Amino acid sequence: MSSEWSYEVNDLVWAKMKGFPPWPGRVSEPTVQLLKKPKKNCKCIYFFGSNNYAWIELGCLKPYFQFKDTLSYSCKNALFKEACKAIEQHIVENGTVQGLNNGLSEAESRFENLVQNETPTFQPETSRNSNARNASTPVPEKVKKKRSKPVESTSNGPTKNKPKKPRLNSRVGKSAVNNTDILTNLGLTNNHTSPLRRNNTLLDRPEVTTPESTTVDTTKVSKSLLKKNVNASTLKFGFLGLGNMGSGIVKNLLNSGHKVIVWNRSPEKCEMFQDIGATVGLTPADIIGGSDITFSCVSDPQVAKDMVFGNCGVLPEIRNAKGYVEMTGIDPETSQDICEAILSRGGRYLEAMIQGNKLNAEEGELICLAAGNKSLFEDCESAFDSFSSKTKYLGDEVGAATKMNLILHSIKAVALAGLAEGMALADRACIPQQSMLEILELTSLNSPLLIEKGNAMMSGNYKTHQALKHIQKDLSLSLNWSDILEQPCPVTASVNEVFKHAKRLGYSDHDTSAVYIRTKF
Repeated sequence: MSSEWSYEVNDLVWAKMKGFPPWPGRVSEPTVQLLKKPKKNCKCIYFFGSNNYAWIELGCLKPYFQFKDTLSYSCKNALFKEACKAIEQHIVENGTVQGLNNGLSEAESRFENLVQNETPTFQPETSRNSNARNASTPVPEKVKKKRSKPVESTSNGPTKNKPKKPRLNSRVGKSAVNNTDILTNLGLTNNHTSPLRRNNTLLDRPEVTTPESTTVDTTKVSKSLLKKNVNASTLKFGFLGLGNMGSGIVKNLLNSGHKVIVWNRSPEKCEMFQDIGATVGLTPADIIGGSDITFSCVSDPQVAKDMVFGNCGVLPEIRNAKGYVEMTGIDPETSQDICEAILSRGGRYLEAMIQGNKLNAEEGELICLAAGNKSLFEDCESAFDSFSSKTKYLGDEVGAATKMNLILHSIKAVALAGLAEGMALADRACIPQQSMLEILELTSLNSPLLIEKGNAMMSGNYKTHQALKHIQKDLSLSLNWSDILEQPCPVTASVNEVFKHAKRLGYSDHDTSAVYIRTKF
């Protein structure tokens, strides 16, 4: 690749880094941090979207414009799409010089610029439907001829006056069809007169409001932890990510006597832990440098990769004997990529998947499934004891824990979707939902999960204990993994669509029990 193209500062490129798709970037002058570690046959690349810098080998670079059509759709990740928007905005703001430097002819560059400048903008409906046209916009000849025809026929024959049919999408004030008729025609209302039928329509759907976020009470030691006899390790632990799960875990680590240094994207979340003895790091790299073992518990696989490979990430600070424990719900492939990167720097790697919710994390009653370096697992045992009720080591094969975690979350999602449909059916048939749950408790279906989520569905309390978007993320990862294994999972695929629809309705950040809204309406 390097023999075919040469790159200068400010040239736009596609840059390939291990574990990521080809990413839009710009050849840049090295940052202060990168100047300390110059690399041969490499270019300093600024990555759009993430705003990170890294040394990338010439063989991993391609001119942006020449491969735009091929690579701009290579990934559906939201961050990738934002990066593509950012580079296109950069092109608009900086003219066509970048295009010329990347091998485009002058005519091709002008065409690219023309396309960008003539991107249609959104107009209000009154403007789009108006008969008046902007004088600067040419009207096609065929359209002109069509509009020049007289409304009334001038032929000797009789004029046919066809009755106009009512339009469902007519604007307010011009439609004789009311909202009820519209919903009936769309099949969204129930006109049956049976007493067992209820007129639940989309208009009855509860208003979507942002769920209340409650902070962890760091001053209170959980009852579960008080019953445990935890001998705190003398090692220093780092922790990346103070979300719903991470906050509860760090609280129990500190209350059990462990030394902890924390980092979070929102620095204000670190302050309350600083008050009870935690040290705060400025970057993920600082956490690695100041600790013996670092836990990572973030939102999804992409963020987990950013923690390792991103700017000021943990990888440059990994040294011999440094431990890295990945607790994020990720897929086996991502875990393997992170493992290889950590091992290449002489570190130790362990995946520790957690089963449970926010309350379990605060009470120290999570279930922990670990796989990877055995010595690192043993060094973490006191930490695991502080925030989990049971810990199981699944062997040294990386991926064993992530696979088991995806299977368990798939089963959980299927159970929740089934419960939601049962609750909706009972409500539709005027069967008291409380009675249904009481009878369910008497059967072999009795489980704390179903009873807890059933009561939440019945009361409409969707306070977040485990976000709906996270279990849908695990369903998606599980289906991708099953595709690789060529294992049919039709039930999981159907349930995934149910959770995706619930997200579309606005319940992404609500509790998993909010899937009931999707089944009821």
